Amino acid sequence: MEGDIIATIGRHHACFKHYHTAGVPGRHEIGDQQELHYPAICRAIRDTGFEGYLAQEFMPAAPDPINSLREAIRLGDV
Repeated sequence: MEGDIIATIGRHHACFKHYHTAGVPGRHEIGDQQELHYPAICRAIRDTGFEGYLAQEFMPAAPDPINSLREAIRLGDV
């Protein structure tokens, strides 16, 4: 997806069977430091009632990769 991602989710969510994330730039953690604000995107997905899968592709940049994984699970629990 590109453009207004949250609006696209709202308009077309019934067509989506799963979501795939990757941090921009660098495919790192999908927190507040990315160009795409994944906390808001994940809330938009959750608000549609989505019950499928959200795949997270990332290479941890933080010193504690296990904590990065925990945060990714917390954030992506839609």
